[in-house]
Amino acid sequence: MKRTTILHPYKIVKKVGVILRPNSDLSKSLLRLKNALESHGITLFIEEHGAKYLGQEGGLSFEKLVQECDMLVSMGGDGTLLSVCRRAYEHEIPVLGIHAGQLGFLTDTKLDEIESFVNALASGEYRIDNRMMLEVLLQGKTSTVKTVAFNDVVFSRASISSMAKIDAYIDNSLFNAYYGDGVIVCTPTGSTAYNISAGGPIVYPLTEALILTPICPHSLTQRPLVLPADFTLTLQSKDETVLVVDGQDTYNMSDWESVQVRIAPKMARLVHNINRNYFDILREKLHWGDK
Repeated sequence: MKRTTILHPYKIVKKVGVILRPNSDLSKSLLRLKNALESHGITLFIEEHGAKYLGQEGGLSFEKLVQECDMLVSMGGDGTLLSVCRRAYEHEIPVLGIHAGQLGFLTDTKLDEIESFVNALASGEYRIDNRMMLEVLLQGKTSTVKTVAFNDVVFSRASISSMAKIDAYIDNSLFNAYYGDGVIVCTPTGSTAYNISAGGPIVYPLTEALILTPICPHSLTQRPLVLPADFTLTLQSKDETVLVVDGQDTYNMSDWESVQVRIAPKMARLVHNINRNYFDILREKLHWGDK
């Protein structure tokens, strides 16, 4: 399956919905975006929470934005973009990330590039990357919870004085037991998040794979593992292990019998500058080649 599509144009964009980083005064940047879009006949709508924070009227609910708009804009950092992609998952609507954060592996369009990117957007000179997401199924005796992750699912010890023990199965066959601080299951996109800090591999974001990385394992034989995308992982822990989805949702593993992680049937759709080069971003963010 080809996961990158270059479209000229993808679709005539007439309505754009913007979601702002919570509790951030991005009013000047929002005005620049609004003026740039309107100069091309594109209407900007703002999500209601951001509008309320800025003291503006007429904000729309997120559900209304995805119904009314051709594209969403996440204005903030990578965390804001993660949240927007997860919320927009069922709607498969393209999302553009405008970088107003710190590191910014995902949000490659900067605030000072708003006008130039909108010009490219209006002429169809942009790219949409289809990024894999994770489907996470928490199974209990009497209930289940299903959610999605864009970057990663982290199984972590509950306290500094404890050690997590996590049994891991591939397609229902036990293959490992992790002892230590925990284990990370991530997408290729998420390989540059917590995974890289834990010593996991950097995987090109359009690769079809699952990455499994132990966190400070108690054994030197434990190593990161890259798996084909069609495998299903099942993880179990009877300890006070904590499950964290994209750094945003937290669950206690003791409340669930098992957690299944697999590639989600739908993908996130990220809008990028057509000239965006992933390796240039790695070199910039990781200071590769600096003298």
